[in-house]
Amino acid sequence: MSLRHAILGLLAHSPMTGYDLRKSIAQSVGHFWTADQAQIYRTLASLVQDNLVSVETLHQDDKPNRRLHSILPTGEVELNDWLNTPLQHVPIREPFLLKIFLGGRQGSGSILKLLRSRIDEADEMIATLTAIRAHFNNDSPPDLQTRLHLATLENGLAHARAEREWAHKLSLEIQSEFDNE
Repeated sequence: MSLRHAILGLLAHSPMTGYDLRKSIAQSVGHFWTADQAQIYRTLASLVQDNLVSVETLHQDDKPNRRLHSILPTGEVELNDWLNTPLQHVPIREPFLLKIFLGGRQGSGSILKLLRSRIDEADEMIATLTAIRAHFNNDSPPDLQTRLHLATLENGLAHARAEREWAHKLSLEIQSEFDNE
């Protein structure tokens, strides 16, 4: 997935400033797609240059001017083309798993510290995603878009819970071996 298409997709919902996009990414797709402010602004500039997004300067008296970005029809076409194109498998690169794989040279204490840190990260992710999910209105059946947003949250929760369970189990096994040394 490219940041370019993530931004086009978010702008298809509503026009936003770069700052608004950063907040929206963090609050919606941040559990599976992240970007820092500089990446967002570089990508927005590229989208404007490619005539996929327009930008309007909103003048403010007491604050810096805001630059509101909106998706153009050409951006809608690119987004739809991307959505309709099958994805090729992208091999993962997971530094944490590489550290676990190679970590025997550091000893049990180091690996236990790494696993505890990962468990804490998983707990934070679970809390964050649960809080985001709580903002959805559960009074009426969701429309397709809401259902898909909830599905990505559930996927994120499932991954975070599985990661936490796996790391906890491994840490118990290593702790048991460490205690028996």
